[in-house]
Amino acid sequence: MGKQSRFLAFILAIVLGAIYLIVSHPAKLGLDLRGGAQLTLQAQPNPKQGITKITPRLMETAKYVVEQRINGLGVAEASVQISGDDQLVVQLPGVNDPAQAERVLGNTAQLDFRKQKPGSESEFGAERQLLQVALAQKSQLEQEQKLLVDRKDEKAIAENKQSIETNKADIEKRTTAIDSLFAVTGLTGSYLKDAVANPADQAASNWEVALTFDTKGGDLFAKMTGELGGTGRSLGIFLDDKLISYPSVGPEFQGKGITGGRAVITGRFGLEEASDLSLQLRAGALPVPVKIVENRTVGASLGADSVQSSIYAGMAGLFLVLVFMIVYYRLLGVVADIALIVYAIVTFALFSLLGVTLTLPGIAGFILSIGIAVDANVLIFERTREELLAGRSLYKSVEAGFNRAWSSILDSNVTTLIACGALFWLGSGLVKGFAVTLGVGVIVSMFTAITCSRVLLLTLIGIPELRKPEFYGIKSFGKPASVQANENKLYDKSIDKNDKTTGATL
Repeated sequence: MGKQSRFLAFILAIVLGAIYLIVSHPAKLGLDLRGGAQLTLQAQPNPKQGITKITPRLMETAKYVVEQRINGLGVAEASVQISGDDQLVVQLPGVNDPAQAERVLGNTAQLDFRKQKPGSESEFGAERQLLQVALAQKSQLEQEQKLLVDRKDEKAIAENKQSIETNKADIEKRTTAIDSLFAVTGLTGSYLKDAVANPADQAASNWEVALTFDTKGGDLFAKMTGELGGTGRSLGIFLDDKLISYPSVGPEFQGKGITGGRAVITGRFGLEEASDLSLQLRAGALPVPVKIVENRTVGASLGADSVQSSIYAGMAGLFLVLVFMIVYYRLLGVVADIALIVYAIVTFALFSLLGVTLTLPGIAGFILSIGIAVDANVLIFERTREELLAGRSLYKSVEAGFNRAWSSILDSNVTTLIACGALFWLGSGLVKGFAVTLGVGVIVSMFTAITCSRVLLLTLIGIPELRKPEFYGIKSFGKPASVQANENKLYDKSIDKNDKTTGATL
């Protein structure tokens, strides 16, 4: 029984770890459960800017802009997803003023190139350092707040919240001070044709961002860089009035500037940094009109009612399945119920660990997977009963039940996973949530049905008092009681002799 004991200890460790994850990392609730706003934005072609077709690249840029604007709203756990060829679905959990979100998200991104004012070199350096310190402090305070919330220390939470507000005011102050050191030049994103990240050397260890302006933009850029060349002052690149980069201009361009409408921003950029900067520049360079085609609001009370109803439905479904299995399969049903409880705990913990956002369809997928999880046990137990009635020993019947039902279990679960993959790949939003929860549930159910049920059942049949036919939902074994008792004794001796195996072959 040593091997079964180790497996049981392993399963217990998994369950305890799963419970810890559920308690320490509560599952994220989606818009339909938490309440909030959902906006659907549709990108519009802009022939005046030469945009006659909405391309995937343009949608990625638009998605980035919207995500940046949501960060400005301070919405936690918001999501932006591309839907179809020209739409963005924006979910804002907890937002009470969808009109504000509509105003912020509906505007077009503004890219602006500004020049640093003369005599501000030392002040710019000092303010930039202070801003970096404030941003580092912000990250630290936010991490501390999460820990305090987990500990439910109300007094410390209030004190830390005050520190966060003070830090926020400091960041705004430093940002405003830096913005005041730059002067508007009239060169905006409407003059920028493209921005692309390119490797700066053959080894691709350093990257750069290549800019391309139209004719008028090239003239404005040459004039501005001619004034900044060799002075040590920076060229400020602002997106929605936020400084995103501040390259300097070399002395070789003093007076004449960078001509030809092309320029390169160099530095110690990695691939990710250069790609992010080029995406930010394109976000302002490709102003696409965005039309809000839907603005749907879900009340917090409706979300709370949905959560409560979902919990009741899930508990009722689980309870009915547990009762049915015990009534119909007796001891085998008890084994299935324990495996099913393990399944439910581990699956819900995985939702928290993987960051799955629970929605109503997602909860429906989870509840549905409970039935699928017990389906494997039904196949195994029915096969086990058939073997017992055919006169095989208890142990050999259990082994045959698992071995011969495996192919059917594998086929049914694989086909379900294929359907989940199709739903996730082709669906969007709530449909993807359903596919993820159902898929995770199916994978975990294979583990619990095959591993947990097998170990538990082999452990229980090792107890002589639990070898009666009525415990397995049948009137009698297919062999006379004396023969069955003799085989049980041989089984017990084989376990005592070699406890590294799960049992002897009789």
